[in-house]
Amino acid sequence: MDKNSKIYKIRHSFSHLLAIAILEKFPDAKIVSGPPTETGFFYGVDFGKEKVEEKDLKDFQKKIKKLISQNLAFIKEEKTKEELLEFYKNNEYKKEITEDKAKDGKPLTIYKTGENFFDLCSGPHVEHSADLPIDSFRIDKISGAYFKADEKRPMLTRIYGTAFETKEGLENHDKMLKEAEKRDHRKIGKKLDLFTFSDLVGSGLPLFTPKGTLMRNLITEEIEKIQKNFGWQKVTIPHITKKDLYEKSGHWEKFGDELFKVSGKTDQEFVMKPMNCPHHTQIYSANPRSYKDLPLRFSENGVVYRDEQQGELLGISRVRAITQDDGHSFCTPEQVEEEISNIILIIKKFYTKFEMFDEKNLSVSLSISDPKKPEKYMLEDGLFKKAEEILEKIAIKENLPYKKIEGEAAFYGPKLDFHFKDALGRSWQLATAQLDFSMPKRFDLLYTDSDGQKKNPVMIHRAIAGSLERFMSVMIEHFAGEFPFWLCPVQVSVIPIAENLNQKAKEITKFLEENNFRVESDYSKESFGKKVRSAKEQKIPYFIIVGERDPEGKFTLESRDSEEKLVLTPEEILEKFEKEN
Repeated sequence: MDKNSKIYKIRHSFSHLLAIAILEKFPDAKIVSGPPTETGFFYGVDFGKEKVEEKDLKDFQKKIKKLISQNLAFIKEEKTKEELLEFYKNNEYKKEITEDKAKDGKPLTIYKTGENFFDLCSGPHVEHSADLPIDSFRIDKISGAYFKADEKRPMLTRIYGTAFETKEGLENHDKMLKEAEKRDHRKIGKKLDLFTFSDLVGSGLPLFTPKGTLMRNLITEEIEKIQKNFGWQKVTIPHITKKDLYEKSGHWEKFGDELFKVSGKTDQEFVMKPMNCPHHTQIYSANPRSYKDLPLRFSENGVVYRDEQQGELLGISRVRAITQDDGHSFCTPEQVEEEISNIILIIKKFYTKFEMFDEKNLSVSLSISDPKKPEKYMLEDGLFKKAEEILEKIAIKENLPYKKIEGEAAFYGPKLDFHFKDALGRSWQLATAQLDFSMPKRFDLLYTDSDGQKKNPVMIHRAIAGSLERFMSVMIEHFAGEFPFWLCPVQVSVIPIAENLNQKAKEITKFLEENNFRVESDYSKESFGKKVRSAKEQKIPYFIIVGERDPEGKFTLESRDSEEKLVLTPEEILEKFEKEN
């Protein structure tokens, strides 16, 4: 969301009015921060011993409406660090935020609203509260979140609001929420028998059924089919490693709190792998490499493990066991542009299969470092900045709809993150291509160049679907379970209307199975109507009705997506399916 956009200013201004409303009802509360979000705003607050309930939300909303009618100005002022620390002497959160913001030496700004309220804030806001739409916002949710997303810090209460420029915008958002509820991947996944969870196994650790596993395989096989033409080779690595590997890569320092530790019979400390790239460097380093060997491309559907916070787990969209369709290309600096362009082409081919790679659905983030926090990145030798320049050059050359996003780079390098909109207009970051000059140097990876000199290769990290679990959750909700024909675990249901037609049903079933289509036949003693309803509830694309009145050698083909009924021979059905597969 553009900080200078009208909707950003509206939502940001609502958050300040929310803070005023909170402090009026709970004067001892300690306000922390209140940014806008993609659909509204929130304010994080430490309410101390006070308990906030749903009924308080209505009071906050009434107060905000009164503040809007008072036409209060949002006035920007500068304050010194000392002035703010004195003002916030009883609010340890704001004191810490003030110290953080003062590090870059820039003036500290506040926005004053009304006689008694101001907030440490860089803006922007609307000019007056009366500029806010009074009928297109609401205060609607309470949740908890740790201060600075650190589970070792205090738990804050977040009060959320939703806001749009118009009443129609809010109404459309509500319709989208209702539709999203219908499409919830957790409900559909259970209904279609794709995955399950077990308390004995643990939260965030999904178990995929035969149908869900088949769907996973279809997705990864599609990726492998596309990337095979670009020279990618599959590798396999173990699920655990000595911690030394991640100390050398830098992941131990950056992600130590997210690692699952493993104890064994040795004195060495092991961890469950949170990513695959350090392992892949060791396959590269196992043999001497020449410039003639490069690019060398390793790919793997590897499961990684991250100790996500319990409250952040959500179905299969946020899990602790993450299957990555991971890939790493080791190449010379001269090969970087072509390698990344080919990765972009793989992404394009894959998402075109889902009808998502187009101007309407695609946006790209050029995720770069945050100049205010250089300590977060491996910025040695200026190679990180060089990588940022190379990725931007490629983005321009490939005509990608990109936008620079500061602070979203990986600690070892910048990246191109591909965002795709689903059927409800929600944007999801899925594919990525990341440029890394740092890790090959940390692991002393070498190749002999044409001049006989030993040099470090460049490492390109890439994922096409990203997290396979998250990708599946997006696809389930995008298609509402009505997957394209090629992706359906069951493509056709064969339904005989009477028991004496079972043999005829078995013949068409066998014919389609021999031609590699996925068929489910219903020979149960349930009524014909119930069999058809069951096939429709499972969102199977086609069902073949085996009836007594069908012409000799023909079957009635019905579709999930159309009311049309076709009477076809097995060969004609096969031809139709082959066109869609």
